[in-house]
Amino acid sequence: MPTIQENLLGWTNFHWTHQGEEWSTPWHGTEFLWWGTLFPRIHAFVPTDTILEIAPGFGRVTHYLKDFCKSLTVVDLAERCIEACKQRFSSFSHITYHVNDGMSLAMIPDHSVDFVISYDSLVHAEADVIECYLSQLVGKLKQNGVGFIHHSNLGASITPLGELLPPIRKRLRQPWRAKSMTAKLFEQYCENVGLQCVSQELINWATKYPLPIDCISLFTPKNSVWARPNIIYKNMKFTYEASYLGKLSDLYSSSSFK
Repeated sequence: MPTIQENLLGWTNFHWTHQGEEWSTPWHGTEFLWWGTLFPRIHAFVPTDTILEIAPGFGRVTHYLKDFCKSLTVVDLAERCIEACKQRFSSFSHITYHVNDGMSLAMIPDHSVDFVISYDSLVHAEADVIECYLSQLVGKLKQNGVGFIHHSNLGASITPLGELLPPIRKRLRQPWRAKSMTAKLFEQYCENVGLQCVSQELINWATKYPLPIDCISLFTPKNSVWARPNIIYKNMKFTYEASYLGKLSDLYSSSSFK
């Protein structure tokens, strides 16, 4: 995987022609990604007062998050992404914007965040970056705050020799996922800093990857009302969910009537 600097250059120089909507293609747009996939997974925690979004890109999920809080903060390592979000959401006064170094959350006040989310971005972050974010989030979340982080689990498909398992290798030599990161590591990093991982959904990503190379981890402070022993679910039908919702999108999405 690229380093933080390589990620910065990559997302700064990316064409962004479709404002990131191309990654919502399986759902036929972000509307059904949000209402069909993301919102059902986070509905227990929003609306809320304060939301922090890490690595929003050009704001395809931000567009929906802004309507579920009184205060939204977005943090990205690419200034180009933050400037795009500022322009896109210029009419909304409750959003604040920060460019970081790819690891720091020093600009976020302590114990100020009700809900933190990162979707479809930190899959590119190696284990040291995830560990660093979690070590800070334990102090940024309120007592009953909750985090929802989509990250890589590709490390669980790496052989002892450092090679990808054959089912992935024969389809793509190098999936653009962090090879050092796993669901198990995420759970351990939470434990190390005083957070409790309460669920982990291991998911496949595109049908050409027949293994759960990604994970969505839900976590909260150990003394939170949401705290419980971790529940792990291996969901190998995630891409089928997206495909199904894409078909429904053709029937019911607001854009399908335009």
